[in-house]
Amino acid sequence: MYKVLIIDDEEPLREAITILGDWQGLGVDQILEATNGNFGLEMLRQHKIDLAIVDMKMPELSGTEFLQIVEQDYPDLLTIVISGYNDFEYTRQAIRSKVVDYLLKPVNRLDLNAALRKAIDVLEAKRKKESEFINKNITLNMSLPKLKEKMYISIIERSFKNQSNEAFLPLIGADAAGNHFVTGLLRVLNLEQVRQNRFHEDRDLLHFAVTNVINEISDNQFQAFSFLSPKGEREYIAIFTMLGGYREDASFRAQYHMKKVASSLKELFGIIVAAGLGQPYNDILDIAKSYDTAKTALDSVDLLKLKGTLVVNPADQSLSKDNPSLTSRMPLIRNALESGNMTYAKSILSEFTKKWRDSEGFSLREADRTIHEFIILLNDVASELNVPLELLRSKEEKGLRGLGIQSDFASFDQFEGLLFEILNRYSAEISKVLGGDRTSVLGNIKAYIDNHYFENIKISMFTDKYFLSREYLMKLFKGEYGYGIHEYVQKVRMDKAKDLLSDPSLKIQDISEMLGYKDKNYFSKAFRNYYECSPTEYRIVLGEVEK
Repeated sequence: MYKVLIIDDEEPLREAITILGDWQGLGVDQILEATNGNFGLEMLRQHKIDLAIVDMKMPELSGTEFLQIVEQDYPDLLTIVISGYNDFEYTRQAIRSKVVDYLLKPVNRLDLNAALRKAIDVLEAKRKKESEFINKNITLNMSLPKLKEKMYISIIERSFKNQSNEAFLPLIGADAAGNHFVTGLLRVLNLEQVRQNRFHEDRDLLHFAVTNVINEISDNQFQAFSFLSPKGEREYIAIFTMLGGYREDASFRAQYHMKKVASSLKELFGIIVAAGLGQPYNDILDIAKSYDTAKTALDSVDLLKLKGTLVVNPADQSLSKDNPSLTSRMPLIRNALESGNMTYAKSILSEFTKKWRDSEGFSLREADRTIHEFIILLNDVASELNVPLELLRSKEEKGLRGLGIQSDFASFDQFEGLLFEILNRYSAEISKVLGGDRTSVLGNIKAYIDNHYFENIKISMFTDKYFLSREYLMKLFKGEYGYGIHEYVQKVRMDKAKDLLSDPSLKIQDISEMLGYKDKNYFSKAFRNYYECSPTEYRIVLGEVEK
């Protein structure tokens, strides 16, 4: 949209121009007015005017004088001049000032809109050219870092082809023989906390802040270039390039600068990091080896000893032995979750975390592996218990964020808390789903007993059908109805026995068979144990009561 300024001391002419112009069709959204040249200059100072329509003959400051000032102070302003005099001096000044058009009074609609269209076409052409220039520069400024990042990643992934990328090698310092390259891998331990508290959930802004701090350490001899690791948003890769010098100096300076980066990130944003450094190399393709040793160094960081920021060299590695896996205890955890016994499930998990805590070391790699493995195992448990996984996971997010859990941990205590939070998350959904299922399952079992009390009812019939353990099912049923399953079968039979014994036409042997007892004596014994009298005694007492 465009802004137009009409400068004329005659109000009728200003009004006529306002009425005659096809402003909407021309894309003009604002029309301003000034009564003379001085007021016109004041309006130019206050507003960004795209086009000025100027009367050449005005008091105080003439159109000619106005155009001369505009030519000097506002060279990008487009102008259309209007005059009632066909005067050569006005025309000469208009030509000199490169006005878009020259109109004579009285102004008619056709000529006015033709002049306006000419001016708008010029403005649109200028804007398009400026936009293309800006976009070209933005693309260039953005594409160079992206190109370098792509080259480094291809080297790390060992897919880089020297010949096809020969023209771009100077971008990464690969054209000089004496350069040394060191790879650093930096992991943000409290990324989600910082992103939420300091960056208002803006991931891009956080990534920019981290890479900017890393890259700022560059100088004439030692340069840094960093980017987000393609393997996850928590890790950043830094490529350090030392121009000339000794290999040992490159390693020392890389460690010095990485510690400086870690300190700056903590001071500026509260970011806590652990970082690993690789070996220095002269060949650009050996960045892949340097990355591997940096990754190994970072993975070997002992979580039991991690207290805040830490930078590790390859020489500092102390890889711990693999600790026992949770896999062997998952059947017990499954039973605990199935029965709703969260206390027992937590005790099993605590047993393992205590073993890890008492071990010789527990690395970041083991922590990551454990979390990944624990989620897979719990997903299997949830599936076995018919819990839809979509109840647990968000479609938009992956990993722990998909479960609604922050994945930050900067110490073993926080790692342990994270495991318990994962367990709680699954336990809540499993309990919610099984809670509804339990009610219907127990109702089905009770209804079956009520209608089939005369059959040989075994608990295994229900455990096999509903995939529940015997102990768990018996506990649930008694909690719901106050009787164990066997007890309830006995109760239904005994209640039915009293009803049948009230019919004198039925023999006790017949009643016994109707209730599922093949032996009359066994029925009589069961009846006596339940009511403290035999079936015959019950009939005698019932008869006396009826008399």
